[in-house]
Amino acid sequence: MTVVELPARTHPDERTLATGNDQLKRRRRREYGLFALLVAPNLLVIAVFAYWPIIYNAFLSLTDWNMIAARPKFIGLANYGRTLTDPAFHKTLWITVVFTGLIVVGSLIIGLALAFLFNLPLKGRGAVRTIAFAPHILSGAAVATIWAFIFDPGYGLLRALIEPFGAEPPDWMNNSDWALPGLVIVYLWKNVGFAALIYLAGLQGLPKELDEAAAIDGASTWTRFRAIKLPLLAPITFFLLITTVIGTFQAFDVIAVMTGGGPGDATTTLSWSIYNEGFQAFNAGRAATLSIIMFVILLVVTTVQAKVMERRVHYR
Repeated sequence: MTVVELPARTHPDERTLATGNDQLKRRRRREYGLFALLVAPNLLVIAVFAYWPIIYNAFLSLTDWNMIAARPKFIGLANYGRTLTDPAFHKTLWITVVFTGLIVVGSLIIGLALAFLFNLPLKGRGAVRTIAFAPHILSGAAVATIWAFIFDPGYGLLRALIEPFGAEPPDWMNNSDWALPGLVIVYLWKNVGFAALIYLAGLQGLPKELDEAAAIDGASTWTRFRAIKLPLLAPITFFLLITTVIGTFQAFDVIAVMTGGGPGDATTTLSWSIYNEGFQAFNAGRAATLSIIMFVILLVVTTVQAKVMERRVHYR
């Protein structure tokens, strides 16, 4: 019987191991250096144009400054105390909440309804989708100008449509009872096309097998919508809910052109109040305080929405 001798197992000495570790460390340092080199410009831009304004705005909220004096006067939390106890601020906040709530609910409901309509195999649906989405890409000033003409009680399009029936249109933008509903109509017209298109994309991505199986089992159209389609569209709804709340809270352009926060303070939202304080009253401290309050409100609302919806949103 022949005995084959196996070569002895060699072990790398400490010098070889140290050399390998040094090479690995140098390679990692080069990779980290390249990563930092590529990321640094973006981080610098974000820091200068995003984070620094927030930090400086927080500092201004603790000061009294009319934008003319050489330097702001530090007054601590006085601005917050005066703002949070001001009845005018309470009314402004309530108007903002009502305005935002109507826009969010209306955009989601009407957008979902339009999405189902656009999903039907009808002729010309591509053109209809384009027409519905077009208002979203128009500037706020253009949209406001169009609707200012429509709402005009003297020669507007709305008057021409209802006058043959013996009705008189209200003076939308100069009547404190109609100004806010008028703005809601305008913002809905501008935003529902976007919501409809996003919902349409979600509908076309749903698995058809589940809907077909439910139909075979005898489920009605409403049951299939409520039990299958609506839960599967939860991620789309969550996305639209977040973006619509943030966007509507910051609405400014249409208000600036159509009402200027009036008549009186009927359409004075939080964003318009910030503009008033900062660029009309030249009270930078108060404007910064309102900005920080808006930031905190949106942060809290978004966090709560995320916590509540994460239990109900199921991603496929």
